[in-house]
Amino acid sequence: MPRMIGIRREDKNRWERRAPLTPDHVAELTRRGVTVAVEPSPLRAFPDEEYRAAGARIVDDLSSCPVVFGVKEIPLERLNPNTAYFFFAHVTKGQPANMPMLRRLMELGSTLVEYEKIVDERGRRLVFFGRHAGFAGMLDTLATLGRRLSHEGIHSPFASFKFAHEYANLEEAHAELARVAGVIRRGGVPEALHPLVIGFTGSGNVSKGAQEIFDQLPYEEIIPEDLPSLFTNEDLPRNVLYKVTFARSDRFSGGMAPHLGYLTALVNGIYWEPGQPKVVTIDALRALFQGGATPRLRVIGDITCDPDGSIEANVKITTPGDPVYVYDVESGEALPGVAGRGPVILAVDNLPCEVPVDASQHFGDALLRFLPALARCDWQQPFETLALKDEIRRAVVVHRGRLTPSYVHLGRHLL
Repeated sequence: MPRMIGIRREDKNRWERRAPLTPDHVAELTRRGVTVAVEPSPLRAFPDEEYRAAGARIVDDLSSCPVVFGVKEIPLERLNPNTAYFFFAHVTKGQPANMPMLRRLMELGSTLVEYEKIVDERGRRLVFFGRHAGFAGMLDTLATLGRRLSHEGIHSPFASFKFAHEYANLEEAHAELARVAGVIRRGGVPEALHPLVIGFTGSGNVSKGAQEIFDQLPYEEIIPEDLPSLFTNEDLPRNVLYKVTFARSDRFSGGMAPHLGYLTALVNGIYWEPGQPKVVTIDALRALFQGGATPRLRVIGDITCDPDGSIEANVKITTPGDPVYVYDVESGEALPGVAGRGPVILAVDNLPCEVPVDASQHFGDALLRFLPALARCDWQQPFETLALKDEIRRAVVVHRGRLTPSYVHLGRHLL
């Protein structure tokens, strides 16, 4: 028989308004006999009353739920014993900040299923916010570019862009993109910015989402090898932008340093593991700005957002309320705002929270098909006999307090 599942309220910060399941998803689950308990939240993008109307129980305590769904990391004091948790734990790379949480889950004899690892047999992620991270990250990058250029005294078509969370929804953002596209087609970009080149890294959902936003503007796509000739063509039209996508081979063979001088902005959307080459190094940035030079590169939108990761100048995580800083190439400090000698870094690590309704609906649509079976599962069974589909089994990091075979290597990070 179906059992109870819980939906926790998010508490990462005041900007986190997403939910793993919306009232529409809850209504479908209750029709199928699943009991859903929801923690009340004054911040969540969906009011408590909508969940109640969908058939959920609004409760302050989820300790009676054998399985609990959330979005972001859970504070240690809010973890319950003998509970199966689904959330973005960010532990599978051995991230130091989250090892206490992993250790606590093990101490409590609980189970952790990491959304990032719910993949098919080809390793493709099945439940994700990445596309919406790309949407928000690209909107924020364009807004940041407009602010940096305005600071420099350059009026540009990007000056009117708002940050993603300032739009009522994605529909409003699309309307603004259409308006700016018309401005660019009619009047072009300022001569000082021509040709205006936006670079993209990554081939997954994050990068695809970012490019889906950018592609609503007038653009011509070029390959990295053609960047130098772009700047010697006197007949190049000013009423289009130029888009270049860097493949894995471009990043790993010779690195990005030779290309950075041609870019106005770089949008980083790769999946990065420790030990892999950096996409942008501090040395490469210092070389761009050496001798008092003012390079074309104004903004790096690091949607991937691994501090000291693929973008070495990402030295501080930000929030939607204060999303950017300038990486000072001389001091190595993060300077507030958009002024300073160095690129502006966008480093929000939970970008989908800026479009919470659209992101939650999309995420829940993907998660919903697994829910009835997960509600029926007896999570006290040994890992080997859990009634789970392979897609979910691959994502079980800890079960009943023990690391599962695919994740035993994390033990060295817990010492």
